Amino acid sequence: MLKIKDLLQCFLRTYFIGSVFNTRGLQNIGLAYALDPALRVFYKEDLKSLRKARMRYLRKVYNCHPFWSPFLVGIFLSLEQKIIKKELELKDYQKFRPTIVYTFSAIGDSFFGGSLLPNWALFTSIFIILGWYKTAFFVSLILFLGLQIFKIYTFILGYKKGVLALQTLGKWNLIDVGQYIKLINTGLILIFIDLNWIENIHFLWNFIFLYFIFGFVLFFKKFMKIRELILIFLFIFICFLDKFLLS
Repeated sequence: MLKIKDLLQCFLRTYFIGSVFNTRGLQNIGLAYALDPALRVFYKEDLKSLRKARMRYLRKVYNCHPFWSPFLVGIFLSLEQKIIKKELELKDYQKFRPTIVYTFSAIGDSFFGGSLLPNWALFTSIFIILGWYKTAFFVSLILFLGLQIFKIYTFILGYKKGVLALQTLGKWNLIDVGQYIKLINTGLILIFIDLNWIENIHFLWNFIFLYFIFGFVLFFKKFMKIRELILIFLFIFICFLDKFLLS
């Protein structure tokens, strides 16, 4: 029913969902704006139904991590088609839509906001401190392009599979992956502190020791919950290690 041009318009508009953030519906206006090209196609012969469809998204609160917005827009488009075809009851859609939104809002904050983006920032900062400017640039460029590919893929996945796309994402186990990334971030914070704070460091010895410990912790997943304690322990140990090597 939708042409590639319509889907492309919806996808590009997902980049602006947060641009009209408001205290009443949060990102609801941006969501309605992203869906509008498709809604105008779905209900082009029934203006009353078009207004109702727009109001479904304008009247409800919408707030999700921006990296998940293309995926959710794709799902919403798929479900709107099912509503038109009488394959889905509107009341059922309105019941489970908030659950999907809030679930991915939490996953987005944990995985992207709390794990992946800090990892990206820490690696880039360390490369710059070491004087590896080209490495920092190209790593950031690759990650940025990878993020755009992720958005495109999840948008298509959501549109083609609808709610069944949730099963695919469930197999990715992003929550556990995010925990591992946070653990790596703990090590990167230590390296960042080591490079900026401790004078006359023996970077190689510290580097080897850090990743030996992190390899041990990754092997024994039960230690994941005490990564903050590991951070404190390692920092204290490194301070004493430097004094010992310099004495």
